[in-house]
Amino acid sequence: MNLKAGPVAVTVKAAFTLLYGLPILWIVLTSLKSSSDVFGTQSSLLFRPTLDAYARSLDGALLTALGQSVTIATGTTALVLLVAVPGAYGLARTRGWVATVGLGLLVVLQMLPQTAQVIPLFDLLGNWGMLDQVGAVILADAALLTPFATLLLRPFFRSVPPSLEEAGALDGAGTLRTFWSIALPIARNGVLTVASITFLLAWGEFLYAVRFFLTPGKYPLSALLSQQVSAFGIDWPGLMALAVLTSIPILIVFTATYRLLRDGLTVGAVK
Repeated sequence: MNLKAGPVAVTVKAAFTLLYGLPILWIVLTSLKSSSDVFGTQSSLLFRPTLDAYARSLDGALLTALGQSVTIATGTTALVLLVAVPGAYGLARTRGWVATVGLGLLVVLQMLPQTAQVIPLFDLLGNWGMLDQVGAVILADAALLTPFATLLLRPFFRSVPPSLEEAGALDGAGTLRTFWSIALPIARNGVLTVASITFLLAWGEFLYAVRFFLTPGKYPLSALLSQQVSAFGIDWPGLMALAVLTSIPILIVFTATYRLLRDGLTVGAVK
């Protein structure tokens, strides 16, 4: 069985490596080309590399967009955890129809398409005077990701032994103290896992950014890429260079949290 599974596993891994690796290689190679080499049939792999596209991309607009992306991703993650962590704990410890209704509502909210929420949110945020502000995007992203984070966190809190909470109650700990001192430390890996996923999703959010920021100069990195496409054509080397540069921060975050994401999601699924 192992002899048969080994080659199959290697083949599958090689196929996925090619599937995801070749587009990334094409992006990097295109970012090192001149505009005349992009569509040249003889310069697909053999060309004279140049860093002109990177030199054009490294400007003030990139730094501004980077700051916006960091602010949006960090603010969204903090707000989502502030709501989802106690919500998930409450659903994990609630029994009966209340928990069933709560989970059902979260699933329904997850099924709502993001595009259907843009117009109501635009009207609501406009009435609150929050349009063209980073807080509007953070609030919208948090509303979008909180149901997902709550559903993902609930299994981690359900894995906390109730006997530990009962022992804390016997020692005089109230509900808040039990949650803060017993349940939360045990489920911290799940919280960190959800925080990492939320950060990654908020970093790449595009739709809310281009709708709720009325000034293009305030766009985050995900929306800045769209500005490279105009009615006069596409600067392919510049677009690919910007794509590489905007991927570096999130690649660092993913690499730093890869083991946490792998182990946390596996434990959460099993629990």
